[in-house]
Amino acid sequence: MDSSRDSSRQNLTISLPRETIHKAKVLAARRATSVSGLLAEQIEFLVGEDEAYERAKRQAFRLLDQGFHLGGKVIARDELHER
Repeated sequence: MDSSRDSSRQNLTISLPRETIHKAKVLAARRATSVSGLLAEQIEFLVGEDEAYERAKRQAFRLLDQGFHLGGKVIARDELHER
């Protein structure tokens, strides 16, 4: 499907220094893509990294909430104070 007709996509305008734009065009040409393609790839990568971090963080908190059995015997508080 032609991405210009894909209704799930939206254009974004950014302002960059001319020198950065020039370097981005050279880089895009080397990679056989466009500046827009470079930016889209990088933004999608960053968003994906952030989503993965958030998932990992939620998983870590779930594990912490569950606790860890580090061996040994579970002793009730009252039993502990009887010693």
